[in-house]
Amino acid sequence: MADRLEISAEDWNVIYPILVKHRHVRSTSEEQCRAFLVAVLQILRSGSQWRLLPEAHGKWNSVFKRFSRWSKHGVWQSLFAGCIHHPDLQSVFIDSTINRAHPCAGGAAGSNAEDEALGRSKGGFTTRIHAITDALGNPLEFLLTGGQASDIGQAETLPALTPAGARAFVGDKGYDSDAFVQAIVARDMKAVIPPRCNRNKVRECDWFIYKERHLIECFFNKIKHYRRIFSRFEKTARNYMAFLHFVSALIWLR
Repeated sequence: MADRLEISAEDWNVIYPILVKHRHVRSTSEEQCRAFLVAVLQILRSGSQWRLLPEAHGKWNSVFKRFSRWSKHGVWQSLFAGCIHHPDLQSVFIDSTINRAHPCAGGAAGSNAEDEALGRSKGGFTTRIHAITDALGNPLEFLLTGGQASDIGQAETLPALTPAGARAFVGDKGYDSDAFVQAIVARDMKAVIPPRCNRNKVRECDWFIYKERHLIECFFNKIKHYRRIFSRFEKTARNYMAFLHFVSALIWLR
């Protein structure tokens, strides 16, 4: 049985060449670099405080500072992008999920709740993850907003993040808007979005393609097995996004 708190040799053989290409990755040895990623994986999986990182993984503050520095310089994002290989663009799925934010996630120095994608909804203090996946449910891109933000509020941004060559753009009723559908069609994609029940003019929907939309829900289920994703503790959206990129890179390596 695979150890969920370790990075397999097969995965590391893919990860390390991506990391060493980034100019902000500095490591005296491959073993130390791997040990650092295992330490971050420990926090990501368990959801524990950085201060509770086992001593075997090194000084917790050093690990945190390195994690945050990589986040600032886009190392985690580069790792995620490097792990994406041959996405199935027969269709792309979009959706969002709301995660509770712990009170300690507030109060980032020199910032505010809106900039750090923190808001309030019926669930309390929350962050909403807007995601795009390929036809197999593998992640392609993310956006973060406060939990009170609507799905359609990101309508102008999401199509622009969609990789070129996608044939169908699939979303639920929350994305039903004439302007949004037109934006999708303008990018040479087929809009597969069920019409709202209060529409004056009912649009057609390809239900054969739409039935595969459950794959993005399966993706959300996968990332929420990682406790640091399931509940947000990071004060900055940048660091929370770094965890998302790390998890998504691991999913692509499966």
